Amino acid sequence: MTARVTIIAEVGVNHNGDPEVARRMVEAAWRAGADAVKFQTFKADRLVLAAAPKAPYQERTTDPGESQREMLRKLELAEEDHRRLQDFCREIGIDFLSSPFDEVSLTFLVEELNLSTLKLPSGEITNAPLLVAAGRSGKKILLSTGMATLGEIEKALEMLAVGMVFQGTARALQEVLRDVSPGGRASRVFIDFPTAREFLAERVILLQCTTEYPAPYRTANLRAMETLRSAFGLAVGFSDHTPGIAVALAAVARGAVVVEKHFTLDRRLPGPDHAASLEPEAFRELVEGIRAVEASLGDGRKGPVAEEWANRLVARKSLVTLAGVAQGELFTEANLGTRRPGGGLSPMAYWDWLGRRAERDYPVGALVGVTPDPP
Repeated sequence: MTARVTIIAEVGVNHNGDPEVARRMVEAAWRAGADAVKFQTFKADRLVLAAAPKAPYQERTTDPGESQREMLRKLELAEEDHRRLQDFCREIGIDFLSSPFDEVSLTFLVEELNLSTLKLPSGEITNAPLLVAAGRSGKKILLSTGMATLGEIEKALEMLAVGMVFQGTARALQEVLRDVSPGGRASRVFIDFPTAREFLAERVILLQCTTEYPAPYRTANLRAMETLRSAFGLAVGFSDHTPGIAVALAAVARGAVVVEKHFTLDRRLPGPDHAASLEPEAFRELVEGIRAVEASLGDGRKGPVAEEWANRLVARKSLVTLAGVAQGELFTEANLGTRRPGGGLSPMAYWDWLGRRAERDYPVGALVGVTPDPP
């Protein structure tokens, strides 16, 4: 039996900056069967410059007259909101996760909220200072790989590995990071250390992701999960931005151990991510589907399951006589054939019996080669 898939309801910024809406979303995700809810922790002024443009999907779903920073300011949650939401998650029994977008936010999640797992979003996969800080935190890490090349993912893992294994001073760390930076003298130093490989395997899950909202089915590239698993020897999951639930179910069938899906109370609400999200009933269907898929994967050994043994007798056939055959008469194609039920000689023995003389009298429809019960 496969291990249980972790299902994350990505609330993200779909609370639209309202802590009460965020609380209602937590409860709705819990009722839908999610294992965890995930938020985003940031301050707009630490995240973007005033002149930063919006992505095309953000232009389509929010006020085109406001900047990205103005949009994000409306979507912030205060630190106290985080604390209350985490407390509510504990109360009802669902895990609280969040994605930090800067080192201050990461420190808050690690030191104040003491999260066991950090989710690093696709946009931060080249943010070396944040990656090193995440590695040094000692927490488990979900690393989303949207927009990234294999080389960029490898370098991100190198930065995580540096943070995980380097125990020197801040000044010494700076020298090491200069060496392993893209323009430095070294390459793949820490990622190749046995200790680093062990830490990465224990703590990091790579999430295949397409950074578009919603993402067309043709862009999902689920086969890339196997590429990631083979290239880096790490567990893989899927952060799903495609419409509906079909692709997420397929990801589980292909070995995803984590599935993350955007979640909203109403897809018609204004905001950048609502249109690419699932509402509670659809999310419940996703959870039920994932649980069905993971139950169906089995252990990989081929053989009859317990439920099949009784059906073998009914569904399979035996060698039988199609006409009466007297003792000493030859079995021929005219008088020897196959019929249900099973339990007699397998039809695989058909040619062994053709041309053989009957050892006794056989009435029509008798099992060949089977001694009849006494009268």
